[in-house]
Amino acid sequence: MEASAVAGAPTSAEEEGARRRPSWTFLTNHGHVLLAVAADPDARVEEIAARVGITARATLAILRDLEEAGYLVRTRHGRRTHYELQPHRPFRHPSTAAHEVDELLAIFRRSD
Repeated sequence: MEASAVAGAPTSAEEEGARRRPSWTFLTNHGHVLLAVAADPDARVEEIAARVGITARATLAILRDLEEAGYLVRTRHGRRTHYELQPHRPFRHPSTAAHEVDELLAIFRRSD
């Protein structure tokens, strides 16, 4: 059986993303998921995962974290999920808590 066919094993798209990604980045996966949702609030979990380069399972956990912390609101529209960002939430780290998430979103909106 192929490695990608094993439950929980990375798919070829995930493996490709892992090969292209550097060993560290300035933003965490939580930050990347937040930016992916900002870019497409109606994206499917698999689409967000592919954009970030992580598994769908990890993406679901991050989306749950962001929802529980109040950074996004999830609503169902039929069989689809829509995510609404709450941009005026402060960053969680004490050294950046004076800044709001919309400041980060604005930086990446300008670069698109």
